[in-house]
Amino acid sequence: MSLIKFNDVSFSYIDDENTKLVFDHFTAELPEGFVSLTGPNGSGKSTFLLLASGRIIPQNGFVELNGKKIAALDETEKNLEASVIYQNMEFESEDKVEELLKTVYKNGNYKGSHTGIKDSSQNLYDEVISVFELTNVLKHGLKEISKGEIQRTLLAFSILYGSRSIFMDEPLFAMEAYQKEAALEYLSLYCKKNNISIYISMHELDLTKKYAQTVMLFYPNRDISMGSPEEVLTDEDLEKAYGFPANLLKNKEDMTRESLIQTSDAILKVQQNSK
Repeated sequence: MSLIKFNDVSFSYIDDENTKLVFDHFTAELPEGFVSLTGPNGSGKSTFLLLASGRIIPQNGFVELNGKKIAALDETEKNLEASVIYQNMEFESEDKVEELLKTVYKNGNYKGSHTGIKDSSQNLYDEVISVFELTNVLKHGLKEISKGEIQRTLLAFSILYGSRSIFMDEPLFAMEAYQKEAALEYLSLYCKKNNISIYISMHELDLTKKYAQTVMLFYPNRDISMGSPEEVLTDEDLEKAYGFPANLLKNKEDMTRESLIQTSDAILKVQQNSK
């Protein structure tokens, strides 16, 4: 069953000097479930997530989420349909993490009450605090905690609000390897048990293969392959997307996120300069 429909969507970033076309009359139906977006920087993943969640409006066409024109909804309706974790989110709030989490939980779809996903005898709030290791940061403000702790807090926000779908742009940034694994295991379980769809952009191909039901592989020329991890993450397609040998990507566990992004950025610059 389709969750998202792109209907003849065109979108460009426009500034005083140039226009960067990202989607050109793009039409597609995208599935429900746990979907991983992968591909080099600058290939359109972030823009896709923002269009699908209604946070930006296309210059042509429209996007439907759960049968609704998502960009046309008011802010409350939009948030209940789709939560978004952006890259490099910044916060002005002076409130403590505990206050913010409880406010999100109370004002979202669950109204402050929902059973745990792993343990139905536990409250979802307590379970999420445990899974994302937030006990020690509850009395701190968001400006007082590390980047990894902020990312885990954002994941908790997205769960506790209870939107019908969640869109995440590199939410695993700055987290330890075991925390990434625990987060994805929990998100995958949450997705299945609550019939929630999650679209997540991440560089960790090994984790994509392990947890994703569907993969969207974005290419620098704006093409997109979609299917199971086995269908999409082939050596040939990975080399086509990233522009360097698949065995390097397969050894991603030995590369830092920063080194992979730097390599991806370098390839993108070469491709741009060759045009």
